[in-house]
Amino acid sequence: MRYRADITAGSLKVPESRVIADLLIRGVDGQEWDAAILDQNVLQARTGETARRLARLIRARLALMDADLWRLVRDGTGDTATHAVLAAAVKHSRLLGDFPDLVVREQYRIFAKTLSTTLWDHYLDDCRSRDPDMPVWNESTRIRLRSSVFQILAQAGYIDNTRSKTLQTVHIASQVTDYLHQHNESYVLRCIQVGP
Repeated sequence: MRYRADITAGSLKVPESRVIADLLIRGVDGQEWDAAILDQNVLQARTGETARRLARLIRARLALMDADLWRLVRDGTGDTATHAVLAAAVKHSRLLGDFPDLVVREQYRIFAKTLSTTLWDHYLDDCRSRDPDMPVWNESTRIRLRSSVFQILAQAGYIDNTRSKTLQTVHIASQVTDYLHQHNESYVLRCIQVGP
């Protein structure tokens, strides 16, 4: 299955990703991991279950990359860390990655000023044609997915905010593009390097 609803947990979560990247770099695992996530509440979550779910999502994203990217997440400037987390999130979720590649790129090409929410509905329909095994999501899940993706696009700078959704030019941090080139992450590069 190509498309999963694994991004409903929300945005890029850059501050939390910095914390998880640090734990991964330090090789924290097992009981020490649980102690950091649950007992010390390093993610500052409201409940233990929220902390566990958030840690699982971020770890799954970052685990697809290596310590060099983790360092960009942990130690990078705001843009560098954001773009590094975006790269990991795109690799983790084709549903997220294909949207800028297939939809946002086209909106830049036709000089659209804004990113309409109806594009998301059309995109999900197109996803089904590419992946017939894609789950049939109810309307609330479709809306949560759209909200998560548009939040991510706003955080990464592709749109100004989630209300007006005005398209903007994004210059991906060079440290992130260098990392992606060195690791032959052509899909991720293609997805995040969209613009006019």
